[in-house]
Amino acid sequence: MIKKGDFVELDFVGRIKDNNEIFDLTKENVAKENNIYNSKLSYKPMTICVGEGDILKKLEEKLIGKDKGEHKVEIKTEEAFGKKNPTLLKLVPIKIFKKENLRPFPGLNVNIDNLIGTVRSVSGGRVIVDFNHPLAGKDLVFDIEIKRIVKDTEEKIEGIISKVNSKYELKIENEKLCLKIKLDDIHKGMLKAKILKLVPEIKEVIFDDEVEKVKSNLNKKK
Repeated sequence: MIKKGDFVELDFVGRIKDNNEIFDLTKENVAKENNIYNSKLSYKPMTICVGEGDILKKLEEKLIGKDKGEHKVEIKTEEAFGKKNPTLLKLVPIKIFKKENLRPFPGLNVNIDNLIGTVRSVSGGRVIVDFNHPLAGKDLVFDIEIKRIVKDTEEKIEGIISKVNSKYELKIENEKLCLKIKLDDIHKGMLKAKILKLVPEIKEVIFDDEVEKVKSNLNKKK
């Protein structure tokens, strides 16, 4: 039975309840069957730590108490991405798009002043852009397969790291993790704190470039 803090491996297919449209999934065969397969994406089960915000909060909560196997979970609008906020429908002058050499059309996803929105209508020199989350106002349904509870230390760590960067090398020895990954110092600090918190069998995290710096300093002193 799943409890908060467990690492679990799962597959899922997320749909909008009203029209059964798939908005996210991990299963390659389902993507191909529904003609939404994208060769640039990696379709595989994901490993999450329940309660750490790796997936939708309410979905995580509904995993608690469940056993391995297949489950159907419904998430109401208010517990998913909330109701649509009419104040987030903005009128944007078409000259803003022309400046970026863009021709706006309904359905176009845009980034304006670091806000992600979707063009809803184009009329003359006026464009209506919706800055609500694309799933706002939608009830969601998830078909979830809880494949297993993850016990292996390295798999737990990989589950954490893979959400930050897909390219890394790790080595575990005597409760110490040595990690080679390209991240800035701030994100390294956040990653280190998360690993130490969620994987208590690891007592120390050292990054590969830190080891190289120590070696370099020792050589300079010789």
